[in-house]
Amino acid sequence: MPVGKKSVARVVQSRVKTGGERIWRFDDFGDLPFVAVAHALSRLAKEGVVRRLSKGTYFRGRDTAFGPSHPNPEAMQRLAARTHDVFPAGLAAAGLLGFTTQSGARAEVSTSAGSLPRKLVGKDTVVHTRRPAAWAGLSDRDAALLDFLRRPNRITDLAPEEATRRTLELLSEHGCFKRLLAVAGTEPPRVRALLGALGERIGKRPGVLAGLRRSLNPLTRFDFGVYAVLPNAREWQAKGDRR
Repeated sequence: MPVGKKSVARVVQSRVKTGGERIWRFDDFGDLPFVAVAHALSRLAKEGVVRRLSKGTYFRGRDTAFGPSHPNPEAMQRLAARTHDVFPAGLAAAGLLGFTTQSGARAEVSTSAGSLPRKLVGKDTVVHTRRPAAWAGLSDRDAALLDFLRRPNRITDLAPEEATRRTLELLSEHGCFKRLLAVAGTEPPRVRALLGALGERIGKRPGVLAGLRRSLNPLTRFDFGVYAVLPNAREWQAKGDRR
């Protein structure tokens, strides 16, 4: 027997009001007619019961001494990741991998999309857009390591030797180097050079690394940052002397 529109509205209102502080989406009411749910949530937003964050996404907050509460940033980013590729970046990426214990004043993420809905990721979040589409199949850890390789100087508490050792450990984890090698063609030349030098240090054969070497302009020299301590850095076109 079909559920009437008024009945749906009552069910939605009851669930929202008894559900506490949380984010609501249309698919949280999968047992109810979609259109009626949409109308019910829209009406609750007009009444101030919930706050519309983006299309199909609402937040039921609570009153605090400092005003209405706000959605948890991590929960919002997880929501954004349901429709976009969203990866940790900057200090978040470095922290995930054990390169730092610092936490940034603002959240930082990267995405292969041209933009992310600000109401989901947060208006203060630093968003690095247009990462290669090849990142779509990567795990957070793999993408975080690529992010770190792109900018190794600013976001580690470790000495160069320790940061290099930690990177070699990560690349030696099951399948990690192979996965990064598969997307290396979409990375900047400096990252390709770093992957070549690091891959050599974990015992990858020259044949495996040949594609990386061929992709580099032999006349170009790269700033290896903390990885300048690699014994084979100059062989992979690092600038300057080994530090």
